[in-house]
Amino acid sequence: MSVHPQAMASDHDHGAKGDPHVAPGEIAVGVVIGRASENFDFFVYGIASALVFPRIFFPFADGLTGALYSFAIFALAFLVRPLGTALSMHVQRRWNRGTKLTVALFLLGTATAGIAFLPGYATLGGAAIVLLALLRMLQGMAMGGSWDGLPSLLALNAPKQRRGWYAMLGQLGAPVGFIVAAALFAYLIGSLSERDFFDWGWRYPFFAAFAINVVALFARLRLVVTREYEQELGQRELEPAPLRELVEVKGRHVVIGAFAPLASYALFHIVTIFPLSWVLLFAKQSIVGLLWVQVLGGFIAIGGVLASGVIADRFGRVPTLGGLALAIAMFSGFAPTLLGGGELAQDAFILIGFLLLGLSYGQSSGAVTRNFGPRYRYTGAALTTDFAWLIGAAFAPLVALWVCAKFGLAFLGAYLLSGAISTVVALVLHQRMKRAEARA
Repeated sequence: MSVHPQAMASDHDHGAKGDPHVAPGEIAVGVVIGRASENFDFFVYGIASALVFPRIFFPFADGLTGALYSFAIFALAFLVRPLGTALSMHVQRRWNRGTKLTVALFLLGTATAGIAFLPGYATLGGAAIVLLALLRMLQGMAMGGSWDGLPSLLALNAPKQRRGWYAMLGQLGAPVGFIVAAALFAYLIGSLSERDFFDWGWRYPFFAAFAINVVALFARLRLVVTREYEQELGQRELEPAPLRELVEVKGRHVVIGAFAPLASYALFHIVTIFPLSWVLLFAKQSIVGLLWVQVLGGFIAIGGVLASGVIADRFGRVPTLGGLALAIAMFSGFAPTLLGGGELAQDAFILIGFLLLGLSYGQSSGAVTRNFGPRYRYTGAALTTDFAWLIGAAFAPLVALWVCAKFGLAFLGAYLLSGAISTVVALVLHQRMKRAEARA
């Protein structure tokens, strides 16, 4: 596509005044496609870790112990995700953004499809567990490497009065990915015999994840490697910064940025992955029925994400995050009673939880990343996201299942409350730092 230099300069000047060279709507499409495909991969694994892997890879353990082992491997992806981010930044500096994204998404798809072919413990013994752990870590490395800067570009190009609305668009990928994954598992479990499902049926969603990744890769490359996007990303300084320099100059902002969304991230796996394991082990509700309730919850979460954009533009993103952290704190008070009740109460726990998740998660990304400034925003946003997932969500199913099985469901409320408190404290510190920097 040929662009006259003067026209290019003119477009850039308009972009600086609020009429961006690249339309926010175009960026939003790329962000949603990318996040939906990544979340589908991760939710396929997460659902399987609750319903399938204890039986396939840990048949030597009782149900609870097998689930705890499975959730320990689930957490590995989040542990290595920051390393994936660091390595991918090096790849981008050495080659380019398109190469980095291609490598990351190919690795993600290959690792996910590899799990589909992986024999169980009955065939390979302990080697099957080791291979599962390695493939899970490759998923995490790939997720860290898949950061393309489009969410930051979307935030920078969004009209000032609609930043909350455009910020939530990228967050739609999570509930969309979960809906597809949960619906697929519900259909397979409901349609196949138990033997067929555990023999081969559970593998199908992992094959589907590979195909979706291929489509998503081309959709995202179509955006990030085009001349217009490269120019826009370059003009916005959305390029990797040295990690040591980032930590030295903006380390406190990384910490605050990681803790600011913890109310939402703590809730994330508590309403998606943990209930499947809890109901399977300790309740009488049908797993297929629970999955369909979660699919409904996913649609409610989409409504919550959309509503969060309107609320944030009306009241501000930081007050919205703080208010929803308080709402999650209130939910933590009666969440144990709901999950420990009958089927109707458990469904209420799921649906209310998904509503709060959508409202809070919709504004959880990048609310405080403007503190990084242009030079560090690209790398800083990626790392704060990695650490937020690690601190808030990586061990949620493992810790919640172990603590609740040993001490009772009351500790589930304590876990959610700790996330809400972390968010409020981080936001208060964020506001104090802003005022201090404004006075300096």
